[in-house]
Amino acid sequence: MLKTFAEVKEHLSSGKSVLDVVETYLERIREAKELNAFLEVFEDSARSAAMAVDEKLKNGTAGRLAGMVVGLKDNFCYQGHKVSAASKILDNFESLYTATAVQRLLDEDAVIIGRLNCDEFAMGSSNENSAFGPVANPVDHRLVPGGSSGGSAAAVAAGLCTVALGSDTGGSIRQPASFTGTIGLKPTYGRISRNGLIAYASSFDQIGPFTNNLEDAALLLEVMAGEDEYDATSSNREVKEYTRFSPKNDLKIAVMQESYEMDGLQPEIKATMEKTMDLLKSKGHTVEFVSFPYLDYMVPTYYVLTTAEASSNLSRFDGVHYGYRSPEAKGVEETYKKSRSEGFGEEVKRRIMAGTFVLSHGYYDAYYTQGQKVRRVLQNRTNEILKDYDFILLPTTPTVAFEQNAVTDPISMYLQDIYTVHANLTGNPAISIPVGKDNQGLPFGLQIISDHFCEKEMFDYADLLTQLLKNT
Repeated sequence: MLKTFAEVKEHLSSGKSVLDVVETYLERIREAKELNAFLEVFEDSARSAAMAVDEKLKNGTAGRLAGMVVGLKDNFCYQGHKVSAASKILDNFESLYTATAVQRLLDEDAVIIGRLNCDEFAMGSSNENSAFGPVANPVDHRLVPGGSSGGSAAAVAAGLCTVALGSDTGGSIRQPASFTGTIGLKPTYGRISRNGLIAYASSFDQIGPFTNNLEDAALLLEVMAGEDEYDATSSNREVKEYTRFSPKNDLKIAVMQESYEMDGLQPEIKATMEKTMDLLKSKGHTVEFVSFPYLDYMVPTYYVLTTAEASSNLSRFDGVHYGYRSPEAKGVEETYKKSRSEGFGEEVKRRIMAGTFVLSHGYYDAYYTQGQKVRRVLQNRTNEILKDYDFILLPTTPTVAFEQNAVTDPISMYLQDIYTVHANLTGNPAISIPVGKDNQGLPFGLQIISDHFCEKEMFDYADLLTQLLKNT
């Protein structure tokens, strides 16, 4: 099983071709069909691309990612291929162009193998909201893989592709990474162009990778990061050499007291946090509790603001221009109503309605404006902490993966993101790394949040933490 790019390169150096690598993954995908991770496998285009990369390797002109096989969450545009955001309303829609992040991978000779299942329009924490059925967790098929990028997490964990891309609006990369024992990275807002990513909440969405090691995550960020003329929110800040890890001594690490002491934090996760803190102290690092008294405000603020943005962003899906149109509809108004009612799933409709209410006359100031003020308070406090400390360390999730259909109440599901929404509200980079298993053998991760555009330092620290925990 080829689970890292290093393993792929070793395979190639032994005389195998990129086409052989692709065929190996195609076989694995067929064997793991019951996971429902892939909505579509691009067999023909993947084979063609692999043969083209093989030619480049012979000529010595291949890019940095030659032989890397990538899966795409089903909200990334890839020209000439379908994209549906796992929604009936976009069923059979073919993308007219390629997302900037995907194009940058293709330019370095990565091979795209297919599109991966997700919660519809990236709205969910379990991957049970897809119009095409739930994804199973490869660790235990009775469990959810997390969401919304559950297909991406499951594919990487099961070795169905070398790496996968996801989007993270409130934890949609980091939470499934924790549930599947993989690495999930959410870069600083604006670090990677969002051009070609189907929007959920534009001021929160960020693209990032799922990988089985830190080196691959760092390499993908290096390739995808940077300014893009098609995304005005993309940053022109320097893209550093993320792949050169150089951990520092004498780090100062903050642990948020309220997160650590929260009711509902699984004992094994809390024990691993404690063990990690003790290990860091034993190596001469400073680890201190800090107060972040806004934990209870984060999820409500997140849902007020993201549903408002979703209401606006999803208004374009109307059954007129493209995608699903109700066959029963007569006239313009009925076409809008019936197509949207039949085309969107329950969770998406719930969030559109909530967001429309939040933006409505008489409620805008009470909810949306107030939410933006709270967001500023959260950002200011986070910035204060990161002036005094190098990183914030916290759990990625309160528990390990839960069983399918076990969480049916929307509020309980929204609280799954209590530790991850922080970095999206404040725009900070964050990474989840696998650190242990509970007494049932189910994986979980810890999360590192660093200052804006400090991904290099975050990778250095993640490497240090990985090595520390590996040796215990």
